[in-house]
Amino acid sequence: MPTLEENVSLRPYNTFGLDVQARYFARFASADELRQLLKLPAVQSADKLILGGGSNLLFTQDFPGVVLKNEIRGLEIMSEDGDTGTALVRAGAGESWHGLVQYALDQNLSGIENLSLIPGTVGAAPLQNIGAYGAELRDTFDHLEAIEISTGAGRVFTAGECGFGYRESVFKNALKNQFVVTAVVLRLHRQARPNVRYGAIAETLAELGIEGEPTPHDVSRAVVHIRRSKLPDPAEIGNAGSFFKNPEISQARFDDLHSQYPDLPGYPVPGGVKVPAGWLIERAGWKGLRRGPGAGTHGVHVRQALVLVNHGGATGSEVRQLAEEIISSVRQQFGIELHPEVNIL
Repeated sequence: MPTLEENVSLRPYNTFGLDVQARYFARFASADELRQLLKLPAVQSADKLILGGGSNLLFTQDFPGVVLKNEIRGLEIMSEDGDTGTALVRAGAGESWHGLVQYALDQNLSGIENLSLIPGTVGAAPLQNIGAYGAELRDTFDHLEAIEISTGAGRVFTAGECGFGYRESVFKNALKNQFVVTAVVLRLHRQARPNVRYGAIAETLAELGIEGEPTPHDVSRAVVHIRRSKLPDPAEIGNAGSFFKNPEISQARFDDLHSQYPDLPGYPVPGGVKVPAGWLIERAGWKGLRRGPGAGTHGVHVRQALVLVNHGGATGSEVRQLAEEIISSVRQQFGIELHPEVNIL
């Protein structure tokens, strides 16, 4: 039986490094252990937070309920389809996402190499349909396994049932806080041409001396190089990666802004154009800003304006206040509304 602890610091379990407490805390390493925890009276009557890697959370206060840390492991190839050249790969929800990417590459499977080095766990990936460098989880997603919190019953969700959108899923909306993901199954490829069209991947491949047709390993290496050059390591500076979603605007609105700001990047999407939130924040003058006593406790990262950071000693409320000011500033200057990608509690 897993142990239910009381008054546990969550500082080691969130990448912002914020020192807040959970009233109750427990770990589970299987669906059965989760069911056992869900039957406990203290758990049944409390608000629940399912925690993976803690890389997409901003705690602004102590959590008064129970935090359940998902530590379900396991990586396996379930089956292969020779006709389509694909394989179904199943990963436990408590596995690290980058660990899954590395496993796939080791098995000579492609499809998620553009998502290399995204922090967090596999179980969190479908909740917000993670994406980067022209790829999203839904591109390779087959189905997931979950446990219903209210009943303990198992359920399988197909891609259509997950309602994937840009950093969205049904688990952030209609089914929010109703299910716990226990495993994710992806359909990956044996022979597929890597996607190098987005961002600086092609340029980085050239810088790394990779010529000709790149392999999935090459693309992963390039993405890791880009991310490490731009994004701070949470072990060194508290952060949750990209704090804001990249907004999507109409083509007409983009054309109007582009006439004022000719260097404004834009990427066509259905119904309009996606613009980089980092560019908007940097142009609004926030990049590198530090707030707080002394050298500053929190601010905007000096190399990537999309990342808010805790230099040490900041509170979640201070980071949230900074985010609200940035949203207001971008709205005033560009008429564009930014929305946090990070879950604020």
